[in-house]
Amino acid sequence: MKRYITSLVFGLMNIVMVAGCSSDDKSPEKPIESEVVKPVAIEKTNSTKIYMHYMPWFETNESTSDKKWGYHWTMANKNPNNVGANGRREIASYYYPLIGPYHSGDKNVIENHLLLMKYSGIDGILIDWYGTYDVNDYRMVKENTEQLIDMLEKVGLEYAIVYEDRFLTNVVNAGKAISVTSAAKTDLAYVQNNYFTDANYIKINGKPLLMNFGPIVLQTPAEWTNVFNTLTTKPTFLTLWDHSVKAGENASGEYAWVYKDNSFLTNFYTNTKPKLGVAMGSAYPGFKDFYAEGGGGAAIGWTIEHNNGATLDATLAIAQNAVVDYLQLITWNDFGEGTMFEPTVEFGYSFIEKIKTFSGVKNTENVFPEISRLYDLRVQKKGNVEAQKKLDQAFNYFVSMQSAKAKQIMSEIK
Repeated sequence: MKRYITSLVFGLMNIVMVAGCSSDDKSPEKPIESEVVKPVAIEKTNSTKIYMHYMPWFETNESTSDKKWGYHWTMANKNPNNVGANGRREIASYYYPLIGPYHSGDKNVIENHLLLMKYSGIDGILIDWYGTYDVNDYRMVKENTEQLIDMLEKVGLEYAIVYEDRFLTNVVNAGKAISVTSAAKTDLAYVQNNYFTDANYIKINGKPLLMNFGPIVLQTPAEWTNVFNTLTTKPTFLTLWDHSVKAGENASGEYAWVYKDNSFLTNFYTNTKPKLGVAMGSAYPGFKDFYAEGGGGAAIGWTIEHNNGATLDATLAIAQNAVVDYLQLITWNDFGEGTMFEPTVEFGYSFIEKIKTFSGVKNTENVFPEISRLYDLRVQKKGNVEAQKKLDQAFNYFVSMQSAKAKQIMSEIK
């Protein structure tokens, strides 16, 4: 499959041209030349489509109207306003993001995340999505998702929605919809009208990909048939592993997840994958939830140790041996469950370095620290218009695979 390369053209970038001319030269001055920059797909050798599961649910005290940190940084008993002697905030996780805790709708954060993914050889992201209704934090998740989508095209990455039907009952109980199926119809009509039509929305077998974390609430084929009957475009619909029976013929296949140990992956590839029309594998660096310590409920009850990257190596090898066409990485940033590929204080860039190797990225240059430097400069130079213009140019150079130029322009910022 050809990699998607967006045709979006960025704003013209000024290149100062110093032209020498004699005093008696009467010819008109040449206009400043400009360079048009497009996002370019990274070159890689692995044909497997590699997608990253992404959580757009984080809030900070600067992003909320009540100036409180969001649940996913605090759970029930952590306060990120408390800063330790090491300079780190108190968050509900055993692991600490390299850029610190953040707001998922922050454009600087999104820029950092997507550039790191691009240079890792990741083709697109699978966005955990709660629907359209203004209940609990669902609207915030939707707004953050759309900030993310706005930048995906600029970076040259694809995306698809992972629908969480588990929250439909909350929508009905809040009086926002008359039934769970009517709420789902509203949500998926929105997805069809606003996301499916995007040129960089992931298509499988010519149809837009829609994934579901479950099903949890809509548990019968009749309910899913009812929901999908309102769509003009029937999606390639993937359920969580062993859950497609709940959707019946509406399901095109299943995707693997993370559970207890790697034997469940082996079983999926050996026994389930051959029966599916579409099968999406998974790989993960580990699993260690913070729920009990954070007062966020009972612990999941099992742990998969990260083992200094050995767990990720093993799950990638299992996927490679299974010859999967599609691979989901679990997850970019579920810090509460410790499955994050996002660079952390504890693991550095090691997990995305492994993905870069797995995907066969031809550019062996170590660009990840420079992408982090772009983020640091964005924050440091907040309000400095000239510096931000240069950083915009650096961003454009990064997405067009001109990292040397990006480094050069960043070096000019004092």
